[in-house]
Amino acid sequence: MKELIGSPGTVSGLTLRVTQCAFAAASIALMVSASGFSTYTAFCYLIASMGLQLLWSFGLACLDVYALRRKRDLQNPVLVSLFVVGDWVTAMLSLAAACSSAGIIVLYARDLEFCKAQSHIPCRQFEISIILAFITWLLIAMSSHVMFWILASF
Repeated sequence: MKELIGSPGTVSGLTLRVTQCAFAAASIALMVSASGFSTYTAFCYLIASMGLQLLWSFGLACLDVYALRRKRDLQNPVLVSLFVVGDWVTAMLSLAAACSSAGIIVLYARDLEFCKAQSHIPCRQFEISIILAFITWLLIAMSSHVMFWILASF
């Protein structure tokens, strides 16, 4: 079977998972450091979703490190189907959280111009956190796509 970029148990797969962890952690850190984020349900959902993404990606990164050190093959149907389901669930949650948070920011910053009137609200931090969440979603979508093709090849 041809090895795809981002396959489990490979250096590219480990790199993809570590990058997912980094962007999810950065999104969480920026959102938590912004004052008043907890008053918005969508932002709390974003933190919860990125937290789940961080745990999922970190777990799979540890599994990739184990496979690389022990020279194990992680590409069996049961394991890959677990990866597919986990990636799809976290991808959908991440996309939903990023979109709902982006909707709040667009409403407040662009439509109502609430961010200009209320200068104490850190809208820029919210926006950067949401951008990082979308990048995290893009990375998880890439890995779920790879996992789907690996599963389809069995």
